[in-house]
Amino acid sequence: QVQLVETGGGLVQTGGSLRLSCAASGRTRSGRTFDKLTMAWFRQAAGKEREFVASISWIGGNITYIDSVKGRFTISRDNAKDTLYLQMHALKPEDTAAYYCASTNILITSKSDDYVYWGQGTQVTVSS
Repeated sequence: QVQLVETGGGLVQTGGSLRLSCAASGRTRSGRTFDKLTMAWFRQAAGKEREFVASISWIGGNITYIDSVKGRFTISRDNAKDTLYLQMHALKPEDTAAYYCASTNILITSKSDDYVYWGQGTQVTVSS
């Protein structure tokens, strides 16, 4: 089992910044550890469906963002620390949501159904 724990959420004003972290531990049923997993951030606003935000592959450094966060958010990973990050700048009220990290064996995917392990989420609230 892979355990994922997100931290770093909070309340911030419009235009502010936050950095989310996701600490990973354990391994998948096939024995993969963090450094061999593609990682992603998803978010879910109240009353809305879960939405893909960004992903970073475990090999090749492939990074994908949804259009609404391009130029404002940066996803990164530190394999030595088994930690995933999401640096968020220029935050907007529409970024308000619970943010979740997730992992998959698939190299590049933005489909939530492809992600097997999920964290418990961290709330980001952007005030106007």
